[in-house]
Amino acid sequence: MPGKLDKHVIRRIKRRVQGVDARLDLHGMTQKEAHVALHRFIRDTAVRGCRCVLVITGKGGRSDTESEFRGSAPGVLCRSVPYWLKAPDLSQYVAGFEPALPKHGGAGALYVQLRRGQLDGRG
Repeated sequence: MPGKLDKHVIRRIKRRVQGVDARLDLHGMTQKEAHVALHRFIRDTAVRGCRCVLVITGKGGRSDTESEFRGSAPGVLCRSVPYWLKAPDLSQYVAGFEPALPKHGGAGALYVQLRRGQLDGRG
């Protein structure tokens, strides 16, 4: 089961020693569309040998004012993506994940560390 990112990954991203290998933006997708897109993205990037990817969920909770936004509950994708990453169909590819740094979307995005050696779609 995926856990937190290796602490060295975040440090390398902060220092710009390591970059994000690929990005997936789920904005505007339904829950079903986002789940299919996430599964395809994680599988494909793992097979390509990517090590750290960014999944942008958005923060959800749309409102007319910023103060209302801060007090609102996270959006459905922001809540669902971590559960999907822990599910058996994706956890075989995922070593860990955690919220991104503000420059990459903060609480509305996740860094996902992929496992090494995922050379086929079966894990």
